[in-house]
Amino acid sequence: MQTQNEFVKVRLGKLAKMKEMGINPYPYKFTITHHSDKLKEKAEELIASGENVSWAGRIVRYNRKGKMCFMHLKDVNGRFQVLAVSSELSEAEYEVVKSMDIGDWVGASGVIMKTNSGEYTLQAKKIEIVSKAVYPLPIPKEKRDENGKVVIFDEFKDIETRYRERYIDLTLNDNVREVFRKRTRIIQSVREYLAEKGFLEVETPTLQPIYGGANAKPFETHHNAADMTLYLRIAPELYLKRCIVGGLEKVFEFTKNFRNEGMDKNHSPEFCSVEFYEAFSDYNDMMVHFENICERACIAANGTTKIEYQGKEIDFKTPWPRLTVYEAIQKYAGISVEELSDEQLKSELEKRQAKLDGKWSRGRAILTLFEATCEHQLIQPVIIKDMPKESAPLCKAHRSNPDLIEQFEPYINGWEIGNAYSELNDPVLQRQLLEDQVERGRGGEDETHPMDENFLHAIECGMPPTGGAGIGIDRLVMLLTNQATIRDVQLFPLMK
Repeated sequence: MQTQNEFVKVRLGKLAKMKEMGINPYPYKFTITHHSDKLKEKAEELIASGENVSWAGRIVRYNRKGKMCFMHLKDVNGRFQVLAVSSELSEAEYEVVKSMDIGDWVGASGVIMKTNSGEYTLQAKKIEIVSKAVYPLPIPKEKRDENGKVVIFDEFKDIETRYRERYIDLTLNDNVREVFRKRTRIIQSVREYLAEKGFLEVETPTLQPIYGGANAKPFETHHNAADMTLYLRIAPELYLKRCIVGGLEKVFEFTKNFRNEGMDKNHSPEFCSVEFYEAFSDYNDMMVHFENICERACIAANGTTKIEYQGKEIDFKTPWPRLTVYEAIQKYAGISVEELSDEQLKSELEKRQAKLDGKWSRGRAILTLFEATCEHQLIQPVIIKDMPKESAPLCKAHRSNPDLIEQFEPYINGWEIGNAYSELNDPVLQRQLLEDQVERGRGGEDETHPMDENFLHAIECGMPPTGGAGIGIDRLVMLLTNQATIRDVQLFPLMK
């Protein structure tokens, strides 16, 4: 328990008094007939019928004067007022009312009435504590300054404290609750779309003997009983492709992925994504799925395809424009990258203080130039496609340009929000490319794919032509809820 300040000691005294009275301040159950929204919606009907209702919520406002107490309770859907009058309750019940504090969970049964001020109110015929809070909530307080202006004193405004004590954040801030309601609607809309298209939801391992499916550093752990090193999943891709090999033609999975890397407003070591794979399709089909999913998610969250994100209007309406990496660099940087020599390309990177790790690679240099010159300008949804072949080892070569692969990345607000391929299913070439990844890692490249013999064996058994895509759910939720950092859309983000 947190430090027992004077307020805590007072509450603990009230708790002890209730127990002395034979009252259980932590009962097993309380039956609810209505939530606050339904009490408001049906108030006139309930007043006319005189129906008895039961409702429970947390006290967020408490005003007792003598033998009468008005309190506002807050449940999952909002607030509603409760009136407790000593003449309507037993002596013991009103003693409990006198021992109530802001933050307590209270259950009340009675009838709906309208006060003289016109506020719908539950007049309690029975009232009880359903959970006594012994630590006071830091409720913001309103005061007027010397000029009569309302000033709000908020003890709970430190952002890190809000993340660490999200339970209080959710209690006090309705806008925070709404973010996570929208998050659920967004995820449900994605799941519904994929189910409608015939995709099967599956589950793949979080603990993996070999990590793969992305260029990322893993978290490493040890399984004591098996005496083996395991890695937390960085991506589900290689397991979902095994499902395709096994004849599950359309599969998807929502996963928590873990990458042992830095943290900033767009990156978290633990994040949510959805990946989906469809046999007998390619990256062109994935483009259509991707933009349809994002448009539907936007409508599910906001009722429209248009949003405002940090002062910028963004429209998710499909179809989205498509640009190749070369076209994007030409459009946004005025550079015809295909015409540059390696030395000229190096010079363009040096101008922008952009560096490559490991050995020189023309394709990776082009990608670095794209990131330096284009990404921040891609505000409206756009699909950037046809990446240099060095971009990913799990993707098919472009059917008309062997220097490229059939990969695309969707961008919104300057952020990459996903990734997709025409999946490589040539086992001989796949082995060569993974061996090259191992060599690149030895050459000093920071992030490369490891060799996975079991995955290669699966591809050797025959994988049909397949399109695959992944969407970063956290970033999508950030956009659709107008949140500035990824921690604002994760209920309990990792904190130092």
